[in-house]
Parts: sequence; structure tokens; C-alpha cells
Amino acid sequence: MKTPKRLEPLVENGLVDEVLSQLMSGKEAQVFIVRCGEYIRCAKVYKEANQRSFKQAAQYQEGRTVRNTRRARAMSKRTSFGQKEQEEAWLSAEVDALYQLAKAGVRVPEPFFFIDGVLLMELVTDSEGYAAPRLNDVVLEPEQALAFHSRLMREIVRMLCAGLVHGDLSEFNVLLDAEGPVIIDLPQAVNAASNNNASRMLERDVANMTGYFGRFAPALLTTEYGKEIWSLYEQGKLQPDSELTGRFVRSKKAVDVKGVMQIIDAAKEEAFERRQRKAAFLDQ
Repeated sequence: MKTPKRLEPLVENGLVDEVLSQLMSGKEAQVFIVRCGEYIRCAKVYKEANQRSFKQAAQYQEGRTVRNTRRARAMSKRTSFGQKEQEEAWLSAEVDALYQLAKAGVRVPEPFFFIDGVLLMELVTDSEGYAAPRLNDVVLEPEQALAFHSRLMREIVRMLCAGLVHGDLSEFNVLLDAEGPVIIDLPQAVNAASNNNASRMLERDVANMTGYFGRFAPALLTTEYGKEIWSLYEQGKLQPDSELTGRFVRSKKAVDVKGVMQIIDAAKEEAFERRQRKAAFLDQ
């Protein structure tokens, strides 16, 4: 096929020898199957920010840090340079997450490099060597649904133990290779410890997976793995091999509304002081 313009520099520099076909086009990127020497891999070409339907919502950005002070200052001031830097940070987040999760034993594609908005990574394949199907494209027997659901709950736990929540997990970004589920599409992954939306996102990820597999194994629809996993995490009891039950016992203890409001007011005051300190620093 004709080489897409965004991939031409990689071909010219010898990083990619041939573009074989387009694999898919999604809300944030196009994915191509490419040949690199003797290896067949995939190249994820991110769309420009104004062409992506998945927006860089503040809820996903919260808690992400930038080590370079100059970059952080530019991003906070929303200059044209700052917006470019913010875009680069958003895109490179997937590469960082892939390395972090692979190290933690989570089943994700192996990344090779990221350059000029293109991520070159492993092509996940099925047992016959063809591009692996998305979970949404397969029909499962009840036993398969239960087994895959169990494995994905384990992957979600490993991710959380590694400090990350996928944030957009569904049957559309899980592939099935010869050995089972592989999680993909991670530019919106959030830091579990520093993002206030992390618990809600994790429960949504779990609910999406449970709802999908529940089509084939309805017994799953009464489980509460999301709340159970987050509760163990909050208590510092979550481990990669933690046994899960799918049950969650809600506290019957009366809520101390006054105490909660005091905590909220204190947090607001602390956030205000933090913004003031940051503004003073940026104006120096």
C-alpha cells in the first residue's frame, strides 16, 4: 500500500521497511501493520489533537507530573509552545504506561519506540499469526467468559498495584491472542494515587468488563469486583495475587457529615494555597 505521510520519515530513516496494510482507525489514532526487517509490527499513528474525538479531559490529566520545569511552566501558561508540550506529554503517556505495566507483568503490547507522534510496537497475533481480534469481535461460551473475566480482573489488579488505572477499558481495547486477553490503548491511563477520579474510573473499567462478559455469563452481573478491588487498595491490602470474591460489604456506620465537610474545606484551602504558591513561582 502507499506509505501514509506520517510514516514516511520512519521509512526514510530505515526504522520501517514497508507499510503492509491498515489495521484499524480509531477515535485517537490509525494503526498500520508494518515490516521492520524480518519482524512484522504495528505502527500507531496518533491523530492531531483537533481530529481526535477523545479529548484531553482534565480528569485524565490530573496527577500527571512533568520533570522539566521549563516545560511545566509553558504548559501551565497555555502558550503555543506549552500546548505543543502538553500534546507531547499526552502522547508519550502511553509509552510510559506500556513500559511500566509490562514490568509489572500486565499483558500489554511491547513498545519499541515513539517518535513524531508514531508509536512502533509489537503486533499482537492469534494462534495462526494473524492480527488478534478485539474482544468485541468474538462470541464466547459461558466458561470462556468467566475465565477471561477472571484474567482481566487480575490484570486490573496488577495495573493498580503498579499505580495505574486504565481509565477507558472496554471490550474495544482488549485483544485476544493465543494465550488470552491483552490490554491496549493507554494514553489516558491515570495515576491511582494522585488522581481524584481514579476510584471512579477503576469502577467504570471493571463495570465495562463485567457488563460485557455478563452477556455470556449472566451470573457476573451481580458481582462487585470494582468496589472490592478499590477497597483493598485503599486499605493497603491489595497485592498482585490477592484473592478476589466479587463481593463487597458496605459499611453500616453512620457518616460523619460534619467531619467530611471539615476535610473538604481543609482540602480546598490547601489547594488554594498550592495554586498561590505555584502562581508566585511561575511569575518569578
